[in-house]
Amino acid sequence: MTCSSDEKALLLATALDSIRHGLEHGTPPQLDSGDYSTRLRAQRASFVTLNHGEALRGCIGTLEARTSLIESVTENAWAAAFRDPRFAPLSESEVNYLSLQVSILSPLQPVTVTSEQELLTMMVPGEAGWVMQEEGNRGTFLPVVWSALGEPAEFLRHLKSKAGLAPDYWSESLEIWRYTTDSFSAAVADIASRLG
Repeated sequence: MTCSSDEKALLLATALDSIRHGLEHGTPPQLDSGDYSTRLRAQRASFVTLNHGEALRGCIGTLEARTSLIESVTENAWAAAFRDPRFAPLSESEVNYLSLQVSILSPLQPVTVTSEQELLTMMVPGEAGWVMQEEGNRGTFLPVVWSALGEPAEFLRHLKSKAGLAPDYWSESLEIWRYTTDSFSAAVADIASRLG
């Protein structure tokens, strides 16, 4: 599913509205998804990433679709701003200096491999996001992470670490999935100027 440029602009505006609502009320806004286009009402998983310059300021998302896309972005924008355990809750003074990125996920595709070497041959830099799970421990990297971890072996080592596994860990019971994203971003100042 590919959103139109107007729908992408609306999703970014919705993410910003959710953050502003959170600053004022402490909760994400309640939406009626029936007010939106068919694509925005479709059940889709998403991630919302907040950046301050080149530095990550929050990133929260879902890997499985549980709500409409518009609701998913609303919830994840609020959570990225106020519930990412790696960061203090966002303050009002920071908002205007952020850029927001929305990533719409494809359904997860299970990957079956018999060795780490086989997995590495399938990991094409920049092509897909990956999920790894073992005994309840799960980690994922969005495709954008390839820009920082450009080699498959390095990407995989960090992904294992995120899933709570040792860098050299391998097991026949590892569960692995891949997915693609439709990602788009804008500075808060640009989003706000479009809103008038």
